[in-house]
Amino acid sequence: MPDVAPGLFLGQSDKPEQLLFHRANRHGVVAGATGTGKTVTLQIMAQGFSDAGLPVFCADVKGDLSGICVPGSPNEKLLARAAGMGLTLTPRAAPTVFWDLYGLKGHPIRTTVSEIGPLLLARMLNLNDVQEGVLSVVFHVADKEGLLLLDLDDLRAMLVHVGENAERIGREVGNVAPASIASIQRAILQLEQQGGKAFFGEPALRLEDMMRTGLDGRGQVNVLDATKLMASPRLYAAFLLWLLSELFEQLPEVGDPEKPRLVFFFDEAHLLFNDTPDALREKVEQVVRLIRSKGVGVYFVTQNPADIPDSVLAQLGNRIQHALRAYTPAEQRGLKAASDSFRANPAFDTAEAIQGLGVGEALVSTLDEKGAPHVVARTLIRPPDSRLGPATDAERAAVMAASPVRGLYEAVIDRESAEEILAARRGEADQATADAKLAEAQAKADAAAAKDAEKAAAAREKSEAREQARYQREAARPRAAPRRSTRETPIEAATKSVLRTAGSTITRELLRGLLGGLRRR
Repeated sequence: MPDVAPGLFLGQSDKPEQLLFHRANRHGVVAGATGTGKTVTLQIMAQGFSDAGLPVFCADVKGDLSGICVPGSPNEKLLARAAGMGLTLTPRAAPTVFWDLYGLKGHPIRTTVSEIGPLLLARMLNLNDVQEGVLSVVFHVADKEGLLLLDLDDLRAMLVHVGENAERIGREVGNVAPASIASIQRAILQLEQQGGKAFFGEPALRLEDMMRTGLDGRGQVNVLDATKLMASPRLYAAFLLWLLSELFEQLPEVGDPEKPRLVFFFDEAHLLFNDTPDALREKVEQVVRLIRSKGVGVYFVTQNPADIPDSVLAQLGNRIQHALRAYTPAEQRGLKAASDSFRANPAFDTAEAIQGLGVGEALVSTLDEKGAPHVVARTLIRPPDSRLGPATDAERAAVMAASPVRGLYEAVIDRESAEEILAARRGEADQATADAKLAEAQAKADAAAAKDAEKAAAAREKSEAREQARYQREAARPRAAPRRSTRETPIEAATKSVLRTAGSTITRELLRGLLGGLRRR
């Protein structure tokens, strides 16, 4: 077996090709068309770094990389390839910890909204410049008022708070348009529908849980299951960039160590740079350029080096190029860019060699002892010690059951933060408003009752005054003699009736006597 003590053995050209450990923090790129062996190369590098005691983080986009947790079963072809390199395969698994933002195929990964920050969050939400400015105002107000932004519910509550106080806040930091707040709210809803809500919250990931070294001296291989995450490419890219940023901010300066403290593989790297704002691109370039002094090596895995901006590509010293196909003008330009990025080998034409590479072959150029790139070499990539292909569900479950971080991240912690504080404030304000309205209504009722009482008193006084005036007028008027009543008493009426009856009778008798005497004559 070739002497691999100073570095990671990659494969065999006309000599053993290896990546020196003390140059591994100068970053690198693994490129090639789909199906040419990039994932196997990533697996070999991850396990090689682990065997050297270096923790590794890598994303498993298709699920194939999960086989690193299972010892390999090399077939005759792989054994023959290994023998041709003077390599004796020792099937064994790498010490693996599975992670998953959704908590389905690995330990959940969470971070807080505050740790993500407005720039990366705007990238996740696909906001325009104006909306990103409003989001920055939201973070500013949260910091000023001491409100923790832990999850998306906190962010949504802060947006409502800023919208309700837009006039006051606008006088301090600039206009906050309701339309921008509404757009951000809709973007948050879309992120939640893509499963992004599970990423925000506590307990937040501790970087030391990804940078473990076992008792056997091997580094922990952290495999992020990204099979579902790839359906949300903005979330995937923003998460990996956040992880890099956290490493950059938290790790101390170590200069150029003999070995990196962590090796980071960024699979499907082109997703990071698609439609990337200038500010975010500058952030990526800054992190890649400066994080090497923190002892972190970053390796971008993509189909074509042309997917990576030149400002970032210039920072990548170790290069492994699998086969590319160049049928269209765009592919031909990408092929030329890839071939021009290597130090030429007079033994072959680099562009033609890239097109003629078979599966498991690559053009390799790593940095030498002085940090200069080696001449590119056509290399047969070594077979892995772990399984080629995915682990079964049972094998994955067994690895997770023995995980050193088992039980640390599964349960969600929901402590008091912006949502609860603002809800309490709103409840107090609503209660104060209700109390004020009740007091106002009571005051109005008391005023109305007092007014009614005043009116009643005034009415009584007026009535009493009228009665007093009438009494005084009655007392001042002279008294007249009492008039005799003209009404007949019952006795008088009866007497008059008897007299009238007697008078009528006498009159009739006289008339009869007189008339009778006249007739006799």
